[in-house]
Amino acid sequence: MKRIFVVLASIFAICLCAGAQSLLTPEQLAKRERKKNLTVKEWNTDDKTKTRWLDRIKIYDDQGRCVEEIEYATYGQKWRITSTYDDVTGKVVEEVEYNDRNRPYRIRKYEWNADGTKAKQYNYLPNGKLYSIKVFEYIFSNE
Repeated sequence: MKRIFVVLASIFAICLCAGAQSLLTPEQLAKRERKKNLTVKEWNTDDKTKTRWLDRIKIYDDQGRCVEEIEYATYGQKWRITSTYDDVTGKVVEEVEYNDRNRPYRIRKYEWNADGTKAKQYNYLPNGKLYSIKVFEYIFSNE
């Protein structure tokens, strides 16, 4: 009986917080504010030759969300990911991953639960054909 009460109380608490969890905390808002229209470049330096090369770039939009990330190797671009966000929820709705030749090779589309957790991830080939679906299941344990 006590276990049922704990489970029901947990479900009630999750439902109550569902709306609040989808909102950003003041810390998250402040962090986003600092990242508005920001470009971050990460550089590596060889200790012996002091040669410097670009490792990664992250580009943030006017709302402080990462819209593009590029990883580099010595030969050039390794991969690149672009992200598209939902204007209402602020969650990622689509990611396109590009290869070293800057050609798309993976497209991911997301569905979100009301509490802000991922519900499903749809994986597409570059030609638009769906090849897999990932479903997220969240299990809370009080033990």
